[in-house]
Amino acid sequence: MTRAPARPGADLVHDRAEHLVGGEWVRSRGEPIAVVDPATEQVVAHVPAGSAAEATAAVDAAAAALPGWAATPVEERIALVRHLADALDGDAERLAGVIATEVGMPHHVAVPAQVRLPAAVLRTTADLAERYPWREPLAAGEVRRNPAGVAVAITPWNMPLHQIAAKLGPALVAGCTVVLKPSEVAPLNAFALAELALGVGVPPGVLNLVTGTGPVVGEALVRDPRVAVVSLTGSVRSGARVAELAAATITRVCLELGGKSANVLLDDAPLDEAVPAAVAQAFFNSGQACNALTRLVVPRRHHDEVCERLVAAVAALRVGDPFDPASQLGPLVGARQREAVRGHITRAGDGGARLLAGGPEPPDDLPVGFYVRPTVFTDIDPASALAREEVFGPVLAVQTYAADDDDAAVALANDTEYGLAAGVWSADPERARAVAVRIWAGQVKVNGARTRDSLDAPFGGYGRSGLGRELGRCGIDEYVEITSLLG
Repeated sequence: MTRAPARPGADLVHDRAEHLVGGEWVRSRGEPIAVVDPATEQVVAHVPAGSAAEATAAVDAAAAALPGWAATPVEERIALVRHLADALDGDAERLAGVIATEVGMPHHVAVPAQVRLPAAVLRTTADLAERYPWREPLAAGEVRRNPAGVAVAITPWNMPLHQIAAKLGPALVAGCTVVLKPSEVAPLNAFALAELALGVGVPPGVLNLVTGTGPVVGEALVRDPRVAVVSLTGSVRSGARVAELAAATITRVCLELGGKSANVLLDDAPLDEAVPAAVAQAFFNSGQACNALTRLVVPRRHHDEVCERLVAAVAALRVGDPFDPASQLGPLVGARQREAVRGHITRAGDGGARLLAGGPEPPDDLPVGFYVRPTVFTDIDPASALAREEVFGPVLAVQTYAADDDDAAVALANDTEYGLAAGVWSADPERARAVAVRIWAGQVKVNGARTRDSLDAPFGGYGRSGLGRELGRCGIDEYVEITSLLG
């Protein structure tokens, strides 16, 4: 009998019983939390459900390490971040295998998107830190940017290493020490990263890792008065709770939350380029991306042609096993996520939206796994949940506006409580930019520009999409305090 080849990173998919505290792996007393492979629906590992006391111990370690790390020359801090980026790149295949197993993104997509991208984020942060104004002269003194203190990073399951890198890199170059609480849904990659961090020489207590639930570990970390910065990527509800708790200790928060982002096709948009890009921007990671462009805003006179193109493009998408090189989309991360997305699809159809592709039933050839068909709706009530709520799954909503009316396109794009991202397409780049600057979103992409190609650009949102910014110089700003030294 021929044995199937071992999956990349299979050796990293195993039970973890310890937290990283003060440079040591400390056994947890918490009950095990199951980590489920979304493609097989099987438990593949367990991690500990940490306690409030264990969270406090991690803050103890971070606070103890803070004076030494803050006094470390910034050049050495930058060098360490570069070493961590190199370590990620060097282990990209295995790390991507871990993420394919616990998140469900196809492995061949996860290598560049889930590992090499975080490595690039770390390197870009290091580059920016070399030019950052740590000391800035004034007419009668100087401005000094100092480490804010202990930082808590609460990260999501959908792009786990990327979101860790977006918080850890700037915190480390700024001289902050960090307590990381990854999502309990996909935590194994964080353990692998922590091991790499120890391997490249991150000092004891500078990076600490505690797993567990938000209501227990997360809230204990946010409540701790020694914490200076809390950076969370998650839902609006989670962000509101963090802000509420942080207010009691006047703790700074950086909240990267949800989105209901519009992708605007102007009446001269190049459809041969725009429609395939719109599909990619909506369905990347099976739609499990906060900045997914999930509302396609189309001129009425181009509606039918755009919909025909969408149906053809979606029909060509291959949904399947994350370790099959032919798969373009994998399963959703878990049963709860799958049922939530199916519920959105069912309610949209019941509410009168017209289904163009997909639907709530799983793909015929995938009876096992948390799979959802890529789905497209049109004829959508602007007041409906599909038009206004984040689905966080492979669902695209087509909305129309009067042709030759850029004002109507802008109004429809801005008709949301969110403001994380947007896109604009036009054959005339200047016209596209003129529309883009009128859209209330933290990042607006013109003619298919991608976040991953501009990692020095700040990322964050307006309205219910959050507070603060990650990436770019603004990402470092979140982790510094400013002293004006006069005389």
